[in-house]
Amino acid sequence: MKTKCIFSAAVMAALLTVSCAALAGANDYAFEPVQAEIKKGDDVTVAVRLINKATKKLVPDAIIIQSRIDMAPDRMAEMASPLTPLPSPEPGVYAFKTDLTMQGRWLLSLAAKIQGEPETVIGKIIFRATR
Repeated sequence: MKTKCIFSAAVMAALLTVSCAALAGANDYAFEPVQAEIKKGDDVTVAVRLINKATKKLVPDAIIIQSRIDMAPDRMAEMASPLTPLPSPEPGVYAFKTDLTMQGRWLLSLAAKIQGEPETVIGKIIFRATR
């Protein structure tokens, strides 16, 4: 009888784990800046981490399907800069080369697909370009 209870508890725990993982969604992930302040200039690198909010672990192998950087909306939203993906410096970190031509706040907008997640993860990260 005791063995049946232990087995049943183990099965229930496994089912709960699977169902919780199946309920994960795009809101369970977040992009964070690796370095929030960057010197302005041409060919600067901006990099972000993609983390799972629940586990605090980096998420490697996401596919960035959209990317854009422009002056933050409170500044000059119509001022966009080119953005070129760079090889990942480490798993879970996504880097881009861009031109931050002016001092101030720049908004990096990203959309990513994560293996096993049906929803697209959207991120908006502010970087500050300094002298």
